[in-house]
Amino acid sequence: MSGGYAERPSRVAGAVVWRSGPGPGGGRVLPDGCMDLLWHQGVLLVAGPDTRAYVTDAEGGAMAGVRFRPGDGPALLGVPAHELRDRRVELSDLRPASEVRLLAARVAAAGDPARGLEEVALRLAAEAELGDPLLGRVVQALDAGLPVADIAGDLGVGERQLHRRSLTAFGYGPKTLGRILRLQRALGLARTGLALAETATRAGYADQAHLTREVRELTGTTPGRLLG
Repeated sequence: MSGGYAERPSRVAGAVVWRSGPGPGGGRVLPDGCMDLLWHQGVLLVAGPDTRAYVTDAEGGAMAGVRFRPGDGPALLGVPAHELRDRRVELSDLRPASEVRLLAARVAAAGDPARGLEEVALRLAAEAELGDPLLGRVVQALDAGLPVADIAGDLGVGERQLHRRSLTAFGYGPKTLGRILRLQRALGLARTGLALAETATRAGYADQAHLTREVRELTGTTPGRLLG
């Protein structure tokens, strides 16, 4: 993102606290299978799971967020992930307005929005059951590149049931989540300086052309521009 970006591990299990500063031009938020609790211009927002890159407003200003690991967002918010797919909504659309006003006041009073937002996330997490073992196993298996049919068999569920549970937890079916996790895996490899052809092989793509097509479809740009 333009304007500077920094993140750190959160005290919420598996989550990350991040902030981005104001700067010229917009930013490109890549799909990662996660949901975020955001603080932007004095408002608490929720970012649902993206299927394509989300391009931020060039005049958006500073922002802070807590990014939850895949599957935890719905448990925290009580809303199926697919209902928020590719959407940014105010937290007050999902929880009582009186509660959200109190939470927003806590963030505003914290001085540091990222720290205040983390306190809000901790409060929400204390009321939820996070870390469903089955969801964790699904993410691990997809990240390892295993076929959906094999994952369903290993978990002892049907493919349709796995698809339904994935929609609720992640916002999309396991095949789409697998593509997104593979994209993130490839970008991580490429950022180490690995050549794109080798990156494609290690990340599980058929070849570099396949990697390039997937990057363009999921991010709206080319690997060169994304990594440049």
